[in-house]
Formats: sequence, structure tokens, C-alpha cells
Amino acid sequence: MLIDGHGRKVNYLRISVTERCNFRCQYCMPEKPFSWVPRENLLSFEELFSFVRVAIDEGVDKIRITGGEPLLREDLDRFIQMIHDHKPDIDLALTTNGYLLANVAERLKDAGLKRINISIDTLKPDVAAKIAQKDVLSKVLEGVEKALEVGLKVKVNMVPLKGINEDEIIDVMEYAKARGMTIRYIEYMENVHAKNGLQGLNGKEILAKVKEKYTIQKVGREGSSPAFHYLTDDGYKFGLIDPHKHDFCESCNRIRLTAEGFLIPCLYFDEAMSIRDAVKAGNIEAASEILREVLRNKPEKNRWSEENAEESTRAFYETGG
Repeated sequence: MLIDGHGRKVNYLRISVTERCNFRCQYCMPEKPFSWVPRENLLSFEELFSFVRVAIDEGVDKIRITGGEPLLREDLDRFIQMIHDHKPDIDLALTTNGYLLANVAERLKDAGLKRINISIDTLKPDVAAKIAQKDVLSKVLEGVEKALEVGLKVKVNMVPLKGINEDEIIDVMEYAKARGMTIRYIEYMENVHAKNGLQGLNGKEILAKVKEKYTIQKVGREGSSPAFHYLTDDGYKFGLIDPHKHDFCESCNRIRLTAEGFLIPCLYFDEAMSIRDAVKAGNIEAASEILREVLRNKPEKNRWSEENAEESTRAFYETGG
């Protein structure tokens, strides 16, 4: 069992398999050139799995594959198959922008993937192109339909932005609801890589938009999820993630691994330790000790409180959010 320095059980590993992305979203990496980390700097799937296997054996029972855009990593289904073959009942999920999903959804499902999170910030092609700086919406929606068709469970993420998509909060919810998908609204996370002047809606403002059509009631948090859940008067449950609060930190059960081998204890902290050299040398015992050191130093709370907020320098395209 993996326990951090504050007594919290850590059983959730998020693995970023690439920092590359085929979108340039305004709230993430709008001005980053289309480049990539040299292949030799990345851990291979075999090297990543040598560490993942140990983490699973130590108690990790939930894994999410992220990026960048993870579907840009060739043969991702092979990595998913490795994890599934080692522990078939593991909760194995993927976060994607959905652009390439239609062509690979069935392979991912067959390899053992169970769930997918897809970002849908708008249902208007021109607004989607403004946010992603690319004509993307039709392919994203095609990917959603294919994922549902092959039997993957799909969850929608939306980041409401002032003056851009705030008028679609209910529309995107109803799109998700009609397809049996859950939606989570995510407050915009301030970071130095985002477009200057970008403003997101806070939780109260998001809920006010929902209340223009629905009566809602609080449900609360489920397990260690960062989302606070609500129920509409017609029985639909949705979530809201507010990174500026600390209440979900109390039950934080996650740790992150990047494609270059950095173990990150908290999304909102820039500190990390590398297992790269240990893994490449085949010294899994040393990598395991680095993991335990990272857990010992895992912070109790994030740095984004409403009273004393920091603008993070974390590149979310490297860690997958």
C-alpha cells in the first residue's frame, strides 16, 4: 500500500505518455510551437510499464492515460494492453481531445480501456476553432459517437470561459445528457502558458447559468474525486471542479508520471523527481524508493486558494491536468 506523508492512501496513477498536442487551446498552450520532445528523451512503453507494474503491485488500482494528446503516441493500445494483461480488473481510463478517437476507439476498447474523458467546450464549430485554433468540432463529435458505439463509458469536460462559451453551459450539458454521458464543468486554471487576459467563470457563476433552466440540489463528493456533484430536478447528475479550494485535497489519492519519467506529487506544484535513470538502468528498486520519497513530500494542500492564489507555471500539456 502506498501512503503519503499526510496518511492518505495513494491508489491512482495518471500517466502522461506525451506532451505533444494537435490543438492549441487558449487555456492551455496557445502559443507553443508545434514541436515535440525527442523520442530518445521519452520512456518507452516497456520502461513505463516496468514502473507501472510495481505501482500496481503496491496498491494502485486506478490508472488514467493523459498527455498532451495521448492518441498522438503511436501504438497506445499496446501500452493499454500491457496494463490490462497485468491486472484485468484495473480501472483504466483515458483523457483525450477526441480528434483522433474515431479511428482507434475500438482498438482501445479491445485492449482493455474502460472509460474516456473528452473535452467539449462548445457545440459551435466557429467557437471550437477559436478555442483550439483549429477546425476540430466535427471530428471530436465523431469520436464521441464511435466511443459510445464500441461500449466505452464517456465523460465530458467543459471549461466555461467568459465571452467565449459561457452561453453554452446548458447546451453542452443537454448534449451529454441525451447520450447518457456525465458532464463536469472545470473552472479555468490560471497558468502562465494560457492566453493573456483569459477569464473563466467561477463555480457560483457556472451554477447560476445551470439554474436558469434547472432546479438543482447538492449531492457532494464521491470518494476522492475532485468534483462536487449536483442533481438537476429531472434526475441528471453533473459535476463541478473548483481548483481554488482545498477541500478535495484532504482525500487526494493521486500521483502523476510524465513521459520523460518525472513523478509529480501535486498538479499545482512544480516540484518533481525523476525515475528516468533508474528505470532505464533496470533498477526498479531505486525507482520505487524515489516514488516513496515523492509520496513522503506530497503537499497537504494546493497553492491555489482563493485568498492567496498563485498562477501556476506548470505546463498542463505535460501532465494532463
